[in-house]
Amino acid sequence: MEANARWVLLTALAPVAWGANYWVTHAHLPADHPLWGAALRALPAGLLLLALARRRPHGAWWWRSALLGLLNTAVFFVLLYLASQLLPTSAAATVMAASPLTMLLTAWALAGPRPRRAHLAGAVVGLAGVALALAGPGEGIGWAGLAASAAAMLVSSVGYVLAARWREGADPLAATAWQLTAGGLVLLPLAAAVEGPPPPVDAPTLLAFGYTTVIATALAFACWFAGLRHLPAGTVGLLGLLNPLTGVLLGTALDGDAFGPRQGAGLALVVVGILLGRPRAEPAVRPAAESAAGRARPSADRDLDLKST
Repeated sequence: MEANARWVLLTALAPVAWGANYWVTHAHLPADHPLWGAALRALPAGLLLLALARRRPHGAWWWRSALLGLLNTAVFFVLLYLASQLLPTSAAATVMAASPLTMLLTAWALAGPRPRRAHLAGAVVGLAGVALALAGPGEGIGWAGLAASAAAMLVSSVGYVLAARWREGADPLAATAWQLTAGGLVLLPLAAAVEGPPPPVDAPTLLAFGYTTVIATALAFACWFAGLRHLPAGTVGLLGLLNPLTGVLLGTALDGDAFGPRQGAGLALVVVGILLGRPRAEPAVRPAAESAAGRARPSADRDLDLKST
């Protein structure tokens, strides 16, 4: 039990770091350099994890890493950077909290397993919670930020569904390192061509980039995958709820974001929706034929609630 508690605390560092990253990006990183912001987050973190994993892509994982790096890193990090800049921290965290539900619906749309009624109900409840939290007059909540958040969720959902289908033959940490490195290599020349030289940085900005790269990306992914190896998937999925909760708390406490009964009720509905949408645990004992079928069935549906940055 003591060992499990240590793994829970270590794993919880990841969603807390991701939730805090909304505020760090919004408050301390340059708003007009999303490509450089994404590149400086992805490439150094990818190289750090690559040094830790000490594995290179092989076979089909060369082109898979390139495609997943484009979706899960390059495009997603740019859109997430824009959403964090254009929306108040609490609003960005609330919208992105619906990511597991979007992944569930995306998996179904891509000819994945048909979701159960509870999963569909969770998606409806969670998305209704986002709408409730953002309804009415909201200072700083514009369509551009909402569009960036929605696009980020859609792109990452497609990428994560593909990653879950292709997970055989690659260590998760190594595959993440390959994706971050590939995405960073795509972003680096694009940022130089579109935005010019890297943005000037002072000490607070340098510390913010260090946090985003080392803590919220390299260390967070390492802790997350360590938790996946030592804890039940359901436990790790529940810990993921710390991501939006951290973002909302920091936005409210440090930026003075509005957080009244309506926002609280909306966030509560998002949490309820995620809990309803979590895949049910497999029964401990099953008939032999059913067990064989379960082993042959893709496990993407089990993994969808475990991904969030």
